[in-house]
Amino acid sequence: MKTRQLAEPVTDEIEVLRAVVPLQGAGVVELGCGKAELARNLIERGLVRSVRALEVDTIQHARNCAGAGLPGLDFLFGGADDIPLPAAACDLAIMLKSLHHVPGPRLDRALREIRRVLKPGGYLYVSEPVYAGAFNDIIRLFHDEGAVRAAAYEALKRAVASKFMDDAGEITFDMPLAFHDFDDFFNRIVRVTHSSLELVGDRLIDVRDRFGKHMTPQGAHFLRPMRVNVLRMPV
Repeated sequence: MKTRQLAEPVTDEIEVLRAVVPLQGAGVVELGCGKAELARNLIERGLVRSVRALEVDTIQHARNCAGAGLPGLDFLFGGADDIPLPAAACDLAIMLKSLHHVPGPRLDRALREIRRVLKPGGYLYVSEPVYAGAFNDIIRLFHDEGAVRAAAYEALKRAVASKFMDDAGEITFDMPLAFHDFDDFFNRIVRVTHSSLELVGDRLIDVRDRFGKHMTPQGAHFLRPMRVNVLRMPV
């Protein structure tokens, strides 16, 4: 996989998405949509025809369904390894920081499912945090994702090496990440519904101290390294 590094930090990943895959008129499935911010943006900005936004976290899925609806946006419960859609239903599949949440033994199955629901010539866009940088050094003190991120990347490489899907490019870039204070960090990163994270005692003190070294009067600011892999279905 040949890698292209973007020179400037990326504040809106939709701009990266628009640059590497065709969006106009696309039927999209987002796998692991979280709060569905990306899915809503794509619809509200008129960039795609439709988005089916899948989430496997029951709490977040319920919140998504309870929110204001948008024409062209549907919320479905399910994971990437068992997509509740017919074959060749989508032009584009998106995984935003979600591939590494697929259990290791199910990664290859998930990619087979994605291939099944994509039309010939359809694209898979996978955006994952790189296991590096000051922010990662803080997170790994209580939630070390080194092994699962490596496994996710290896699954993508296997798919390309086996000609299961074609390599359509790899891009790396930095994404700014800011927090008002430690409480903001704790609420956004630790108190998430999709993971059971525990941060107490000496570990909490260590994380607070490490985070505090990045605090300024304007808050704590980081540049988080990201990697995007684009795969394409054979035509």
